[in-house]
Amino acid sequence: MFDALARRVEKAVGSQWAFFAALATVVVWATTGPLFAFSDTWQLVINTGTTIVTFLMVFLIQATQSRDTMAIHVKLDELLRTLEGARNSLIDAEDMEKSQLNEVRQEMHRAARQPPEALS
Repeated sequence: MFDALARRVEKAVGSQWAFFAALATVVVWATTGPLFAFSDTWQLVINTGTTIVTFLMVFLIQATQSRDTMAIHVKLDELLRTLEGARNSLIDAEDMEKSQLNEVRQEMHRAARQPPEALS
């Protein structure tokens, strides 16, 4: 249920209309400054609003980013699985320890520096 809600909010918040709504909110808030004598309460309204929105957006962004990352991993895993000569042991690379990933990365860098005929 959260994923469905996160996807809908992600699309809505990522639209140009959300940007213009946020911009309009700031413009309205700023123009009411003289009306409220730029009081502490007037400042507190925008500070509280932006803090709440930021707090909630952190979780939304993390959820959507995790989903996107997982989808990319699935697609890359499928390519590794079907590509002749690819090492299937790298399919679960996201589950490796950082030290293991560094070793594989260094190996890839060494292989990239090899002349093409040396790789055959």
